[in-house]
Amino acid sequence: MRIDKKDSLALVIDFQEKLIPAIDKNEILLQNTEILMKGLDILEVPLIITQQYTKGLGMTVESLQNVFGNSFQYFDKTTFSCYDDEIILENIKNYGKKNIIICGIEAHICVQQTVIDCMAAGYQVIVVEDCISSRKENDKKLAMHRMTQEGAIAATYESILFELTRDSRSEKFKEISKLIK
Repeated sequence: MRIDKKDSLALVIDFQEKLIPAIDKNEILLQNTEILMKGLDILEVPLIITQQYTKGLGMTVESLQNVFGNSFQYFDKTTFSCYDDEIILENIKNYGKKNIIICGIEAHICVQQTVIDCMAAGYQVIVVEDCISSRKENDKKLAMHRMTQEGAIAATYESILFELTRDSRSEKFKEISKLIK
């Protein structure tokens, strides 16, 4: 099934200051996620950014906050699944989209639980494999396996951005191409 930008929103889960240093391949993860977020912004796909217990784990890392400048905003949560948080759930529902594009950490905890809950609620979920991670590589690998077994669609940031762009004649194509290069 094709993923269309008019039917999509994105969840950016818990890229926080105190978590990132412990995450496997965190530099590549942040580079990929920054490109993904910039591309989704260019394509006007709405983003919901979450933080797990901000008081203890800190803010979203600065490089990702900078994608939005002064318009950066987030939802604080204590639940592992974003779908279990009433305010985040209300925001997801208010967008009225059928596709949820997900990136974040940790893959085997908050990302996996969110994916499973969103799918159980009837959403088509796309997990951006090169924009998720965990502290341990094997945790990410097994989480990715479980999420796809549950029916989530696996994608890379490049594949999802070009699928949402759809046509090289699109006015957004040049901007997306610049991000990828």
